[in-house]
Amino acid sequence: MTQWIERSDTLRQRLADAPPLLGLDTEFMRTDTFLPRLALVQMEVAGTIALVDPLAVDDPHPLADTLADPARTTVMHSASEDLEALATWSCHIARLYDTQIAAAFAGLGAGLGYQKLVREVTGIELPKDETRSDWMQRPLTARQLDYAAQDVAHLPRIHAALDARVTERGYAAWLAEDCARLLEKSRHREPDPEPQLGYRGASSWPREKQAMLRRLLRWRDTTARIVNRPRPWLLDDTHLLDLAFRPPLDPDELAERTRGQRALRGPQRSELLGVLAEPLTAEELDFVPIPAPPDAREKRAIAAMKEVVARRAADLDVPEGLLCSRRHLETLIATRRWPAALDGWRRDLLHADLVARLPDG
Repeated sequence: MTQWIERSDTLRQRLADAPPLLGLDTEFMRTDTFLPRLALVQMEVAGTIALVDPLAVDDPHPLADTLADPARTTVMHSASEDLEALATWSCHIARLYDTQIAAAFAGLGAGLGYQKLVREVTGIELPKDETRSDWMQRPLTARQLDYAAQDVAHLPRIHAALDARVTERGYAAWLAEDCARLLEKSRHREPDPEPQLGYRGASSWPREKQAMLRRLLRWRDTTARIVNRPRPWLLDDTHLLDLAFRPPLDPDELAERTRGQRALRGPQRSELLGVLAEPLTAEELDFVPIPAPPDAREKRAIAAMKEVVARRAADLDVPEGLLCSRRHLETLIATRRWPAALDGWRRDLLHADLVARLPDG
C-alpha cells in the first residue's frame, strides 16, 4: 500500500506508531540553486509506503521528531545528498544505516548503486527511467510515484541481509562509525577552509596569487550560499582563476571580463571588486599552499602506500576504496598531515605503516 501525504496532521498520524526501523529516501532538484530543493520524501513504515509532499506539508516537525529519536534507526542508501536535502526541511537523523556503506563492508563492492544492490539481494530489476524526472511538478505521474515507492520498498529486506553479513564478518562497529561520521559531516557543512588545494594547476603560482585564489574561492562559496545559486553561475573556474592571477583595474574591466556570469549581479560584482582590491593580510598569507604534482620520489612513496592499503584490504576482504583512496594518500604526501577522513578505525589499521613510508624532507 502507498499513501500520499500532503497534510501535517496526516503525517503525524502516520508516524505515531513508527517502528524502530524506518526506510527513507528523498527526491530533490538542484539545477539552478546552491541548496537542494526538497521535492519528495519517501518512507517505508512497517511494510507500507508513505510519499510525503514537502511542497504541501507546512509543518515538518512530525518527521523531524521521528528521525531525531535516537532509539530509531533510519535506513537509507548513499545518504549524503539526501541528508543535505532533508536539512533544508529542518530534519536531522539521529541514527543512520547507509546500505551503500554496508554493502562495501559486506564484501559486495564500493559505491554500489541502489538498483544493483536490490538486484544482488532480491533479484528484482528496478526501473531507471525516472531518475532525471522533474520532481517539482504536480501532480507526479504514475511512473514517478512507482519509481519513488520502489526506492524505499526494498530497504528493510536489504538492511536485514546486509546487517547479518556485516555482523558475521565482524565489521558492525566500523559500519556504525562510518555512518555516524557521515551524519556528523552533514550537520556541519562548513565551507572548505582550504579550497585552493583542489586546484593543482595553480601549484606553481606565487604565494600571494595562491592566497588570492583561496580568498576568491571562499568568497564564491559564501556568496553562492547567500544568493542560493550554483557556484559556476556566480563565477566559473575559468573566470575565477583569471581574476585571481590578474585582478582587474576598475569596475569596467571587471564587468567586461565577467560577462555572461548569470548570477553575478550588480551588488555581487561591486563586492567582488572590493574582494579583489583589498590587500592580503598576514593571516591570509598563512595558509596551506597548493601541492605541486608528486615528483618521482613521492610517486614511489604513493605506490608503496597503495601496496599497504591493497594488502590490508585483501586481508579484510573489503574494497580498497573503503579503506583508503589514492586522493588521501596524495594529501598525506603533500601536506604531511593525517587526513581527517582516515581517523577512527582506519587510523588504527594504517597510520603506522603509511607514515613510515613518507619520504624524508
